[in-house]
Amino acid sequence: MTAIRGAAAITGAANGIGRALAIELGNRGCDLALADRDEAGLKTLAAEIGAARKVSVHRVDVSAPGDIAEFAHNAIAAHPALGIVINNAGVALMGTFEEIDQAQMEWLFDINFWGVVHGTRAFLPHLKTQAEAHIVNVSSIFGIIAPPGQSAYAAAKFAVRGFSESVRHELAVAGSPVRLSVVHPGGVATAIARNSRTGAGVTDNARRAQSIERFENAAKTTPKDAALRIIKGIENNQPRILIGNDARFMDLLQRFRPGTYWAPLQRKLEKMAKGT
Repeated sequence: MTAIRGAAAITGAANGIGRALAIELGNRGCDLALADRDEAGLKTLAAEIGAARKVSVHRVDVSAPGDIAEFAHNAIAAHPALGIVINNAGVALMGTFEEIDQAQMEWLFDINFWGVVHGTRAFLPHLKTQAEAHIVNVSSIFGIIAPPGQSAYAAAKFAVRGFSESVRHELAVAGSPVRLSVVHPGGVATAIARNSRTGAGVTDNARRAQSIERFENAAKTTPKDAALRIIKGIENNQPRILIGNDARFMDLLQRFRPGTYWAPLQRKLEKMAKGT
């Protein structure tokens, strides 16, 4: 069991799940190194957490490896007992594969996948010096299933899952004190859909509004509940953390019908949209 103590580093901390994690970990006695591009949001969050915890804020673009390396250096200097790293920052991109261009796909991968890889690499040497430590890499339920219109996002989140599982097994074989969990949230009520980019080839503006509305209607889990589930997963050293009944259902469906899950899932989603 991993104890919640020392300090935690969190990317994407200014909003959504990252923000909720910062508050809940702070409530449990963790000092915090908070990273985001939204520096004003970080400062507001730090003020909300208050002086009871040591909080450092770091303006970081996780698509820039240099920013992540600097974040790790400064976070460890500010919090020598840092033992939890949560690679949470992520973005979304709406459109089919043919509607998004290569530059957009690479933009998403730089944040959603390479940001996780660089964050893991930057902090791992320090974490290995701790008596116990934990890495949390946030994938998605779309790292388990891959719906149409999510080719870039699903590809990156599947990559996070594969990378993280392999690193976890490597750490276990080496007898490392570092544990690693992969998080697969279902619909969480954050602004990720509203803040998403649209594929260069998408010409139907109404489709974006409809997609956002569908996501927000389906996103039943609060960021706080997601954060509490992740913290429980850290404490229990759970390798896979599913968040929400929707994620648990989709994971189960994929296990039973790994190659043919989409047709029954689509029917269920259509019924939900109609309220039946």
